Amino acid sequence: MTEQINTVKCLVWDLDNTLWAGTVLEETVGIDHAVRHVLEVLDARGILHSIASKNEPEIAWGRLVELGVAEYFIAPQIGWHPKSDSIRRIADQLNFAHDAVAFVDDEPAERAEVAFHLPNIRCYTREQIMDFITLPEFQPAAITVDSGRRRHMYQANLRRQAEREEFRGADVEFLRSLDLRLCIERAKATELPRIEELTRRTSQMNATGIHYSERVLRELCEDPGHEVLLAMLDDRFGSHGAIGVVLLEKCRSYWRLKLLATSCRVVSFGVGAMILNWLINQAVKGGVHLVADFRATGRNRIMEITYRFLGFSLSDCECFSPLPQHEDMELLHLVPGARDLPGTMRLTAPDLTHPASVQG
Repeated sequence: MTEQINTVKCLVWDLDNTLWAGTVLEETVGIDHAVRHVLEVLDARGILHSIASKNEPEIAWGRLVELGVAEYFIAPQIGWHPKSDSIRRIADQLNFAHDAVAFVDDEPAERAEVAFHLPNIRCYTREQIMDFITLPEFQPAAITVDSGRRRHMYQANLRRQAEREEFRGADVEFLRSLDLRLCIERAKATELPRIEELTRRTSQMNATGIHYSERVLRELCEDPGHEVLLAMLDDRFGSHGAIGVVLLEKCRSYWRLKLLATSCRVVSFGVGAMILNWLINQAVKGGVHLVADFRATGRNRIMEITYRFLGFSLSDCECFSPLPQHEDMELLHLVPGARDLPGTMRLTAPDLTHPASVQG
C-alpha cells in the first residue's frame, strides 16, 4: 500500500483564450486540435471536464455545441459571477473535495481570485494545457472499464438529481421509483483494477482511507481467509458502475471488515447501510461477531456515524482480543442480530458462509 499524488477528478476550464483562441462575444472562435486531444485523453481516463467562464451563457454554450465538444462538460457554470463561486458550485454538485478539482485560466487575476477563496483548488495557466496528459496528477493509477464511461454516469446522475428535485412525494417513494438494483459479487481477477481505483478515489465514504494496490488485492483474493467483494449499482437511468468495495477477513469467532468504501455518488441511496445490513445478516448466519476497522481521515466522519448508528462500538470482546492494530485505527465491534434490508432496492449477493473460508 503506497501513497501517491492526489489525482484530479475534475478539470474546470475557462473558455475565452483558454479552451479556445479568442473571445466568443467578439469573433468566431475555434478549438485547436491539440486542445481537443487533451479533452479526449483525460475524458478516456475518467477525468471529468467542467466550465467556469464569464460569458453570455447561450452564446458560449451554443458555440461549444457547434464545435462538437459540449458533451464533454459536466455542470458548466457560465455567467458573470466570480469564478471561485462557479468552481465551488461545480465541486458541490459533483460532490468532490476541492483538492480533487483543478482550474485552468489564461488570466492571472482569475487564478489568483480562485486561489485566494479556494486554496485547495489546483490552478494552471493556458500554457500548461499541453502538459496535462503527462502531469502525474492527471494520470489515475488505473484505467478501468468505468473510467471511459464516467462522464456518462455523472451526466445520468445529474438527470437523476433533476428528477428528484421535481419529484412530489417522500424520498423513499422516489428511491423506489428508480428501480435500484445492487449487485455484490466476489471479485474476479479482471475486476481488481476497478477495485484498486475505488480504494484510491473514495475519501468521504472510506472507512480507513487505506489504498490497496492490485497486487495486494490479488493476494487477498487468493487467500481463503479473505473475501474481496465488489458492489455495482444500476437503475432506470443506467449503470452507476462499480460503487463499492468490501475487504473481509474471516476468522473462527469473528469476521473483520478491513475496508468498506462506497462512492459519494450513491450516498443518498443508502447503499452503505444496505451493504452493512446484508453483511450483518451474513454474520448472523455464520454465527460470528463483526469487527470493523475505522481510521479517521478528516473526511470520513460520515462512515463512523454509519457504523455507530448500526450498533458498532468500541469493545474488549474476547472474540477478537488481543488483535494487533495500527495506533490510529479503531476496532469497532458488533454482536450481530438479524436486520431487515431496505425495501428501496433489489439485492443480489453471494452467501459468504458457503464455502466456509476460515483461518485459525
